[in-house]
Amino acid sequence: MPADERRLLVEQWARRHGVDAAQRLAEAEDLADVVAAAITPHNTADTYAKSWRVWQRFCAASRLPELEGSRGALVAFVAWMLREGQQGGKGYAPSSASTHLAAVVVGLRERGVAVSADDQAEARAGLEGLAVQLLKAGERRGRGQAVGADLDGLRAIARACPDTLTGDRDKALVLIGFRYASRSQDPAGLLAGDVIPHPRGLLVDILTGKTKHSVRTAKIPYDDEPEICPVRAWSAYRARLVAEHGARWADPATPAFVGIDRWGHITGGMGPDSVTRAIKRISVRAGVPIAWTGHSLRIGLASVARRAGRDSIAIADQGGWARHSRSMLGYMQREDGWNDNAAAGLT
Repeated sequence: MPADERRLLVEQWARRHGVDAAQRLAEAEDLADVVAAAITPHNTADTYAKSWRVWQRFCAASRLPELEGSRGALVAFVAWMLREGQQGGKGYAPSSASTHLAAVVVGLRERGVAVSADDQAEARAGLEGLAVQLLKAGERRGRGQAVGADLDGLRAIARACPDTLTGDRDKALVLIGFRYASRSQDPAGLLAGDVIPHPRGLLVDILTGKTKHSVRTAKIPYDDEPEICPVRAWSAYRARLVAEHGARWADPATPAFVGIDRWGHITGGMGPDSVTRAIKRISVRAGVPIAWTGHSLRIGLASVARRAGRDSIAIADQGGWARHSRSMLGYMQREDGWNDNAAAGLT
């Protein structure tokens, strides 16, 4: 909240409730700001910051004030993004432009700028209309949906991992991540103590900011194929880590998945970007036809489990989706387009 608005609000509280109560309310507002910042996922904060920089470049190029969210400014913003918004002068994909628009509206409101729902809706309608024009002109932007991991790919990756600590880490990272439909930030947030041995496999406590639940626990069973068994891969990786780098890595407070440089030195815990890069590198090394991304494991569990006849609710619970999630059902549809086709078997 801008300082002037904050001062007026405190003065209003003082008139209504007295000076002491107004001071306590102001302190509560400060606490609320701190809590809001603490619970905002890092990737969300990064997206907002990146989008605001895009907005600043647009305003500089268009000679418009940054702190003005008028209908015309927002419509001009989406047109500029599609035309030339990237640093190199290329246009953004419509999906990226949509993300930046939403984040900029949040950024403007946080800075005290009034942005009406109607103005935002008109900018979004303009974005959708311009995106249709791009398609009609034969221009497709963006990478499209990531390829999903599959069992053949997991087998190829397991065989291609070298007999080193890095190889053992890579194998555990992919095999475990696939079983609970991980996003790239999920393994980065795990501690060793979050992966708990169980007679039937592993219990993995995953910190998430995507739902109202702060932590979900995924059950990872032993696999009938030892080569791609996530439980065996985890045990081998952690045993080797302790054997080669000392007993301190047996501490439950250490990162579950560590960064390892080319000389075999531990660099700390892996971050989301390093997880994404590792998954791509691992899949390329294994000769997977289309390189996997940080989202491939998540897509893969939904599609492979559905193809194997698993119930959609069980898949949602395992992967941390809301039941009947549209994104999860979309991943399944890619596999079921023929077998589950509504037009099949009608005669």
